[in-house]
Parts: sequence; C-alpha cells; structure tokens
Amino acid sequence: MDFNKFYKNIKTIAIVGLSDKPDRPSFEVGKYLMEKGFKIFPVNPNINIYLGIKTYKNLSDIKEKIDVVDIFRKSEFVEQIVDEAISIGAKSIWMQEGVSNEKAALKARTAGLTVVMNMCMMKEHKKIISY
Repeated sequence: MDFNKFYKNIKTIAIVGLSDKPDRPSFEVGKYLMEKGFKIFPVNPNINIYLGIKTYKNLSDIKEKIDVVDIFRKSEFVEQIVDEAISIGAKSIWMQEGVSNEKAALKARTAGLTVVMNMCMMKEHKKIISY
C-alpha cells in the first residue's frame, strides 16, 4: 500500500476505543493525528470529552463523512465496527497494532473499503512525513 497517497487522501478519522487516559496508546495516537491536521472523531461510550472534543457513543452518531475508522478495540469486536463503518460510508478501516480480524477485513474489502491490519496509524504516518 502507498501510505503516502493514503494519508494525502484522508481528512477525517473516527477513532473507535479512544481513551481519555494519557498513558494509553489510543490517547497518544489521537493527539498526534490532531496535531498533524486530521479532524478526529473520538468514539467511546464511556467518556464525554477527549482533549476538548466531544466524543461519540458510536459511529452512527457522527454526522460528517468519515474517511478512516481507526480501531483500538479487541479483535473480536472488529466485525461489528466494520458493519457500522460500511453503513456510514467510511472509506477505510485501520486496525491498530495487535488488532486483526480476517473475516471483518474480507467483509470491508468486499464493500469497497481499504483495510489495514495490525499497524499503528501514527507510526506509519511518522515514516512518511518530513520534519
């Protein structure tokens, strides 16, 4: 996959499982992506605010078009998230490090979504940007 092209073509990222705890990887990734100019939509039914941004209970509550659904949930929960991502018209599914689900990936690809599994969105972005 051409990650350089991928990042140039995305603006909005829904981060499912984003934590408001600074020591969690999802917190760091969300903050990084915001700082790099992406518009993020935190999705976590257990928190209301992330770094001053309203959080959403689920993907369907987001009223803007989502380019990427970035998943920080256990692999067994991915298929339900993919179903919701397909229903809202997301373009891509990104499963973070340690997250992979082949059945969900096949379902997403069949629906026309780009799929990345078991990779960190922040680490891959850092590899292609120039400082």
